[in-house]
Amino acid sequence: MPTQLSDQPTQTARGLTRVWDHTKVINNPLGNPTDNPVANLVDRVMASRGLSDPQSSQGFLNPTLGALHDPSLIPDLDKAAQRILSAVKDNEPIVIFGDYDVDGITASAILYHILAVIAPDTQVTTYIPHRIEEGYGLNDDAIRTLAEQGAKVIITVDCGITATSPALVAKDLGIDLIITDHHNPPADLSDMPDAFAVVHPRRPDSEYPFGELCGAGVAYKLAWRLATLHCGSEKVSPALRTTLVDLLVLASLGSIADIVPLVDENRVITKFGLARIKSTPIVGLRALIEASGLDKDQVDAEAVGFRLAPRLNAIGRLGHAGDALHLMTTARGQHATDLADQLTVLNDERRATEQRILKQALEMVQQAGMDAPDKRAIVLAHEDWHPGVVGIVCSRLVERFARPAILMQRKDGVCKGSGRSIEGFSIHAALESCAHHLKSFGGHDMAAGMACDDSSFDQFAESMIHHANTLLTPEDLVHTLKIDAIATINELTEQSLTTLEQLAPFGAGNPRVRIHIQNAKLNGHPEPFGKTGAHLSLRVGDANNSGQIVRVIGWSWWQKARHIGPGSVVDLVIEPKLSRWNGRTRIEPVLCDLKVH
Repeated sequence: MPTQLSDQPTQTARGLTRVWDHTKVINNPLGNPTDNPVANLVDRVMASRGLSDPQSSQGFLNPTLGALHDPSLIPDLDKAAQRILSAVKDNEPIVIFGDYDVDGITASAILYHILAVIAPDTQVTTYIPHRIEEGYGLNDDAIRTLAEQGAKVIITVDCGITATSPALVAKDLGIDLIITDHHNPPADLSDMPDAFAVVHPRRPDSEYPFGELCGAGVAYKLAWRLATLHCGSEKVSPALRTTLVDLLVLASLGSIADIVPLVDENRVITKFGLARIKSTPIVGLRALIEASGLDKDQVDAEAVGFRLAPRLNAIGRLGHAGDALHLMTTARGQHATDLADQLTVLNDERRATEQRILKQALEMVQQAGMDAPDKRAIVLAHEDWHPGVVGIVCSRLVERFARPAILMQRKDGVCKGSGRSIEGFSIHAALESCAHHLKSFGGHDMAAGMACDDSSFDQFAESMIHHANTLLTPEDLVHTLKIDAIATINELTEQSLTTLEQLAPFGAGNPRVRIHIQNAKLNGHPEPFGKTGAHLSLRVGDANNSGQIVRVIGWSWWQKARHIGPGSVVDLVIEPKLSRWNGRTRIEPVLCDLKVH
């Protein structure tokens, strides 16, 4: 979980800065040199992540596409693929029904592109519901509209696992509904939608070896099986093989944006997808990369999470996500450039809206005492909040207050919104416990959406906070920094950091490496840098003044640590990084936390 620190450093009786007081630091003993004195820094980090033997560590550092699991192991996937190919053969109209976030957009695009290669003349259309007007997931009216337009097969991506009513409507209208999803499924098979096929790696009857695929990951597995069934062999045609490899780019975008654990086959998908993203044949994605200012940079998981994904999400929050799907599928030439620029403008608008809502929410949190230990969840509603943006603001509140947060918009007698959670607290399970106050809800452990009558909001908020108070203690409402290894400044070598870079892509389930440096000594004064002087530069070495001096960068840290005196002895938590500029490589760690002795 990210560390959230106050703008002013905490002062001890001796006037020393102790930023560390805001954070619980957890060292992994396997990364401690006193417990493992023979192992070098890289080996200690690998051991702390459960990669202590050469086979497992090499498999993680150098994954192969052969590590992807057989898609046929996912329940109903073969049945779904066979029905889709039958529709292709008989030229039956197919609709791909996706969600309006990055995962849903990329999942929809994956199936669109594979079907375009298998049968270019197939009647395939896409449908993304309007976030505000229709809400999340399948709905009865959309099914009826698509039936009137002639749909015979509807394939959902990134939604549908709780769509029991729309499934019955589809069945009554003679439509074969194929659901592909990854959100929390019902605990009992009998509670699943009555659809032609329900493709989900975590169905109650599933024996699939990895249950943490995102919606785009599930769609990719279906695309893979469509290709092999179409070719009648595990060895597909060159055109389909190239397409499947290219589609890893879209699956990697969905995986990063939906914050699924980047381990097992998610790691394979993401690593190979990111490796091909700059050479993607998808014209609209190339335009988006350029509009994001990434055309000359390496596009890693961080760039996707903070620059590409927010742009794709912005249009679904403030406009219609169908335009983002168009960008990922059929947009060409100047139209693709214009669409990508439009997404950038909307993302700027989204950020301004987010800041306005966040300011209001922070005031309401303090007024309602929801930052106190006896209220271990935040549940708020406001008439002026945009329902497409409140989810992002929830994430900011979780970062600030280390507790689950739900924000909703009041409109026309209904409260509709989103929630985000902390590690170890399932917000989906919490909503289940409050279901009698809700009109609808869905999602997974860390994020969810919900709606209730305005008249029921106070009871819902009270019930939600009571549930959180029951399961969480005040000690749980603290941000944690999990440390891979304890090390010295002299162990931060270019060779060791180059090896640690191979642990990327970093994200959920595979966070950036964090190193605990004990008893380091500042060389000279802390210095501000950046256009506004908001960032901090520290030059530190070992306390005994032996070995190298490295520059440590603290982004937005100047106000937090500007009282540190020259020559101070400090403990640091850093992310080891190499800075490459003008042909030079320098060791330049990033500061996560600090304590002055």
